[in-house]
Amino acid sequence: MKKFYIAANWKMNMNRAEAKQLATEMKAGLKDGKNKYMIAPSFTLLQDVASVLKGSNILLGAQNMGLEEKGAHTGEVSVLQLLDVGVQAVILGHSERRHIYKETDDLINKKVKLALKHGLEVILCVGELLEEREAGHAEAVCERQIKKGLAEVSAKDLDKVTIAYEPVWAIGTGKNASPEDADAIHSSIRKTLAALYGEKAAKNMIIQYGGSMKPENAAGLLKKHNIDGGLIGGAGLKTETFLPIALFSE
Repeated sequence: MKKFYIAANWKMNMNRAEAKQLATEMKAGLKDGKNKYMIAPSFTLLQDVASVLKGSNILLGAQNMGLEEKGAHTGEVSVLQLLDVGVQAVILGHSERRHIYKETDDLINKKVKLALKHGLEVILCVGELLEEREAGHAEAVCERQIKKGLAEVSAKDLDKVTIAYEPVWAIGTGKNASPEDADAIHSSIRKTLAALYGEKAAKNMIIQYGGSMKPENAAGLLKKHNIDGGLIGGAGLKTETFLPIALFSE
């Protein structure tokens, strides 16, 4: 049976009480789940959510991290600080970081290497804008982001890396790529990984879909050969929409 990796990115939502309540509900709902799970709250919620998830089958994730381990970086949170509160995984290169906060491929690559150096699992997000897709450049954009994002990342560290494909035009819009379109891009991503690391590493790589996955479309996406999970935004903010996705099995 295929094991999916389902992650909830809570983005900039919830106060401490709400986060603890939702984490408690998700912990209970997923205790018998057979898939891999991760929850990524805001920085200010990490410690509270960590206390809830301790001993559970849900990884604690962060939505971003700073470029350096410590020092004069106002407003940043370092990998060491994340580890100190129990973070096990980090989302890097999310489309909102790339396009709102102008994070470059090179900057994202530095964060990826720093996270891996300290043993964190990484979800590296890649994906194209609407104009890039309409120009026929979707595969080339993802290829570039993967090659630059994983530059100098060794094959031995690849087992700590997950790729999340985000069709940027689908995030928060309610639109989503068809299962066939998404699978085609995931297949292209796997070919890029095979060229970099070999067929076996590419086959073993978990590639999540991150474009408005919800209960209504999750099964159609997750049944596709090259789609190994989901990076869930809006549907990850309520148990009634997250659990049906997280508990999916073939």
